[in-house]
Amino acid sequence: MLIYFKVVLSKMLEDVVNFNEVPIDDAEFTEKCRLELNQKGVVTLHNFLKYETVEELIKEAKTRSRLAYFTDSTHNVYLTPKNENLGPEHVFNRQLNSSKGCITTDQIPENSKLKELYFSDIFKNFICRVVEEEALYEYADSLSSINVHYASEGQELNWHFDNSKFAITLLLQAPDSGGNFEYVSNLRNADKDEMNFTGVEAVLNGETETNRLETHPGTLILFRGQNSIHRVTPTEGARERILVVLAYNSKPGISLSESARLTFFGRLQ
Repeated sequence: MLIYFKVVLSKMLEDVVNFNEVPIDDAEFTEKCRLELNQKGVVTLHNFLKYETVEELIKEAKTRSRLAYFTDSTHNVYLTPKNENLGPEHVFNRQLNSSKGCITTDQIPENSKLKELYFSDIFKNFICRVVEEEALYEYADSLSSINVHYASEGQELNWHFDNSKFAITLLLQAPDSGGNFEYVSNLRNADKDEMNFTGVEAVLNGETETNRLETHPGTLILFRGQNSIHRVTPTEGARERILVVLAYNSKPGISLSESARLTFFGRLQ
């Protein structure tokens, strides 16, 4: 009965996920990913999406790009307001520029394979086991669960720490050059409120060796970014970078803050 149930669940996503290379319904593979995430802070699953699915989602994203809200904003690496007690030159108050376009959950078609993946039990069960959460829930607001990001030439996501414990991304289209995901693992301890100003300043000054993830269209990245500083380097060339972010909560009924929704999406609903 268990084997039959797994087969039925797998068939529900067989047109989306490349199960031959990424068997997310397999307990041994899932445990391997869990251990890798705990050891390295990141799991990279190449060829997660089927080639045909990637092509379909690129077309879908391009037809919806006219709906994107584009931002060009400044922030510190902690994604918090300035602390006037520390002074303008302090690394906590150092402002970095980020720019991108974004469409939101409600702008993605109901029959999109992105929603098929996001809401599927087999995918959520896989993520739950890897990140060691009992359950995962969509955002209560209609904007924040699934986002498609667009980065044209010169646009980038600058150095920062995430507020959430983990992030899931899917690369749909790589740029001609640039758009590289770089990070430094375990640079701070958010649970103990340790900021590590010295370490952060070294990264911002280019004095620290960084890690770079090699990705290509169809790659899924599961990343613990709360304690690992990271960025996406500027896009180079005419082809824009198209990336999907899948966001869950460990508790139901949670919305992204109003300030964050206004900053990233330009609206509340």
